[in-house]
Amino acid sequence: MALKSVAELMTACEISQKPLWEVILMQDLEIDTPEARTVSMQRMDHMWNIMCASVKNYDKEQHSFSGLVGGDGARYLDAMQSGNMMCGHYFNLAIATALKVSECNACMKRIVAAPTAGSCGVIPAALIPYQEEYHTTKEDMLHALYVAGGFGNIIAERASISGAEAGCQAEIGAASAMAAAALTFLCGGTPEACENACAMALKNLLGLVCDPVAGLVEVPCVKRNVVGVVNAIACANMAISGITSRIPADEVIDAMGDIGRHMPETLRETATGGLAVTPTAQKVAERFSKNTE
Repeated sequence: MALKSVAELMTACEISQKPLWEVILMQDLEIDTPEARTVSMQRMDHMWNIMCASVKNYDKEQHSFSGLVGGDGARYLDAMQSGNMMCGHYFNLAIATALKVSECNACMKRIVAAPTAGSCGVIPAALIPYQEEYHTTKEDMLHALYVAGGFGNIIAERASISGAEAGCQAEIGAASAMAAAALTFLCGGTPEACENACAMALKNLLGLVCDPVAGLVEVPCVKRNVVGVVNAIACANMAISGITSRIPADEVIDAMGDIGRHMPETLRETATGGLAVTPTAQKVAERFSKNTE
């Protein structure tokens, strides 16, 4: 995408008077022609279908090779049906979906990296239950994906979306910011509201480290996807209510990149710090190592 900042994106929306998603689509095309737009839409439709399939094809009996991950998405849905869960249907379905998609990733099934494999559950968990709850069209959902992708591209360009480079703030944090912007758009929020949602969501997860147990994208990654979508929903609601981020999105993104550069290597996907070196995690790593020999 030609735009390198959220500020530029906001200006482009103001000048063109086009919807946020369309401005992002236009910026993503080398040549803006009807044919190019059709191809882009077809690709986005393909990704949406894969996201939906990762939820539909979830198998509660399937576990990851390590045995650490599997079945939690179904457990959460069972608890929902008991009527004992707090909060509403959409909120809880989003949590269940984040678990399902993240578990699919851990079980080596097909997912969409959004923006990474480790954060693949956040955006589907925000959007798929939203469509079910609010009966939006598929076209609406594709437009929301463009919004998510536009903000994600700027985060990648200005900072990082790599846990190895900037910690989990760059993966779950970026995914949460993208989802928050997309949800705000779906709820009728202005481009500025989408910016605020993105900024608040990323701001809330600054400093989140990447410390995978046994070096696997399982613990704590799966449950952090849940945190990502819950944060996104909360920030979208705040943005829709008129609450703003006191720090502009671009400055939040730049701060995330700076934090990532100062983060110790032990906390950047090396599995040599944080949760990965707790006594229990070390036992898990030792057991997994023996099983793979």
